[in-house]
Amino acid sequence: MASTNEPAESASAKTEQVKSMDLLRFATAGSVDDGKSTLIGRLLFDSKSIFEDQLESVEKTSVDRGEEYTNLALLTDGLRAEREQGITIDVAYRYFATPRRKFIIADTPGHIQYTRNMVTGASTADLAIILVDARKGILEQSRRHAFLTTLLQVPHLVVAINKMDLVDYDQGVYERIVDEFTAFASKLEVTDLTFIPISALHGDNVVERSVNMPWYDGSSLLHHLEHVHIASDRNLIDVRFPVQYVIRPHASTDPELHDYRGYAGQVAGGVLKPGDEVVHLPSGLTTTITHIDGPNGPVGEAYSPMSVTLRLADDIDISRGDMIARPHNRPEAAQDLDAMVCWMTPDRVLTPRSKLVIKHTTRTAKALVKDLHYRLDVNTLHRDDQAEGLGLNEIGRISLRVTQPLFVDDYNRNRLTGGFILIDEATNNTVGAGMITGAR
Repeated sequence: MASTNEPAESASAKTEQVKSMDLLRFATAGSVDDGKSTLIGRLLFDSKSIFEDQLESVEKTSVDRGEEYTNLALLTDGLRAEREQGITIDVAYRYFATPRRKFIIADTPGHIQYTRNMVTGASTADLAIILVDARKGILEQSRRHAFLTTLLQVPHLVVAINKMDLVDYDQGVYERIVDEFTAFASKLEVTDLTFIPISALHGDNVVERSVNMPWYDGSSLLHHLEHVHIASDRNLIDVRFPVQYVIRPHASTDPELHDYRGYAGQVAGGVLKPGDEVVHLPSGLTTTITHIDGPNGPVGEAYSPMSVTLRLADDIDISRGDMIARPHNRPEAAQDLDAMVCWMTPDRVLTPRSKLVIKHTTRTAKALVKDLHYRLDVNTLHRDDQAEGLGLNEIGRISLRVTQPLFVDDYNRNRLTGGFILIDEATNNTVGAGMITGAR
């Protein structure tokens, strides 16, 4: 009987171990044919995150196409084919894990017409990988992707210089690209920049250190992804808890739940513990946290990005869209916002006096575009202050007036309370994404 239970217990323990593992979200970007699909395929293959039938299918297709090797790029070809057929896919997400960490890959397209997809994928990323073809060096797309990752405050940037096998693993080629990219990055706000020479096709420096590049003394790409420190990237100082839902289980048969009132949401900043004094916004009333309930029962503390339910000592009229913070550390309550915006629709142009709906954390309000200050050329970083509107994939600085106060922080302080989306009232489609640069 014991031997029968052992596999189940082992599987259960393994599941719990995976659940508790650290999660790294990273986005990949690169120009066409820089080897992005091959790199993702190599990571999935070498981490044993693909099924046998998938591998057999890729191997068979590679043979049918007359290729001398298993083309790992075919693992993501299905999604690329869907794009070619005109099916709208914002970002393709892939999942894999190693014994050290879980990963979510946001596979973003490289073309300039997919700038909005790059913004979507990188907005929640802890790290971005920009692929550069060693033969071509730094291209316009490379600069654009680097700028977008810094605009979106992605904390860690890795420049993977790919196809080193096609330049005979030449150290000089690698160093020239490093020098050129470093010079460009000096104009941007890059907090952590790492260069890794790789060959995604042959696996050089992807999972294991390459014997073909003894001159490179850094880590492999996967080792870097497993060990990059992300805990300090999250804002653990400013407590921000946007209320998503009020839980009142009146119909419960459990008498203890008859008076239950909890406020559910995702922690957007800081650390919350039972006994902490908090303030409710917009009322300004203070109270104390009595309990914090997680998916599996009570928890001793909650921090970003945990989803929890707070129970408070006092009955306060709290509803969706409200904010819980510290009494002496509150977000700005503002109706006038300055922001950088990426426009995401071909159906209309963003112009001064445009009327839209803004969704910020869990609060929704109507918004009016008061002014368009400039349109930014993401390739040259030139500001066109004569621009009259923003079209599809264009980025610019605007001022907004909203109909009710939003509880905001600058985007560079908190990406969750500093970001928002814009919605078309008529179609209910998301038409823009913004990053708050100032509030009043």
